[in-house]
Amino acid sequence: MLLENKVVMIQGVGPGLGQQLALAAAREGADVALAARTASTLEQVAAGVRAAGRRAIAVPTDIADRAQCDRFLERTVQEFGRVDALINSAMIHYTHPFESADLDEWRRVMEVNFFGYLNATQAVIPAMKERGGGAIVMVNTKEVRQPAFPGIGAYVSSKGALAAATRCLAQELAPHNIRVNQAYVGIMWGPPVQGLVAELAQQRAVSPGQVKADLERLIPLGRMPEDRECANAILFLASDYANVVIGASFDVNGGQVLGV
Repeated sequence: MLLENKVVMIQGVGPGLGQQLALAAAREGADVALAARTASTLEQVAAGVRAAGRRAIAVPTDIADRAQCDRFLERTVQEFGRVDALINSAMIHYTHPFESADLDEWRRVMEVNFFGYLNATQAVIPAMKERGGGAIVMVNTKEVRQPAFPGIGAYVSSKGALAAATRCLAQELAPHNIRVNQAYVGIMWGPPVQGLVAELAQQRAVSPGQVKADLERLIPLGRMPEDRECANAILFLASDYANVVIGASFDVNGGQVLGV
């Protein structure tokens, strides 16, 4: 199994990719520590991990608060004795034309999508150094290289800052055998996108299938990747199969940024 007997921390466990990351990690043999703001969602996903035969803890966490990230790490080490990998997956959006945008909303997005990732990452470094290494994976977005539509500047800027930080951290932490990489995901078929497709279908007075087909025409793969498929690829970066992969920007998006 890809992550046999590993301890994996995942922050950003909500419907969609975060949940699929947790369940896939369990299927691949990992015990999992889960963090997100909504306790009920965490407990539901933790139950799924346990049903797969692995241990799980659920730690309600606002990653914008460094003290809560420290508590997430402490709970993980108390329960499992170590941490082998951290996957940073949380994200929030603010969509608005820049000319009239509220820059406080831009700052709010940066606090989660950029500084939140740094909070969680900084919290785990001492434990990984003590153990002799580990893997940190940033879930980024293909929008950094190819924004899909106007008005998403806050989100894209936060992820662009994350992309730059990931490369710097990869260089800085490599001597400690801590591998830092990022995955550029695109639009994925799962609960968040299913909701978006339903909303767009209503706005356009067409079927959800038509909206989905329109989106899929932009994807060279010819179909929309499912969130569970993207989770499987992301977990590769957390595994020993990627033990010499450092500072990589791994496209997990069905070819949506070919040539960019």
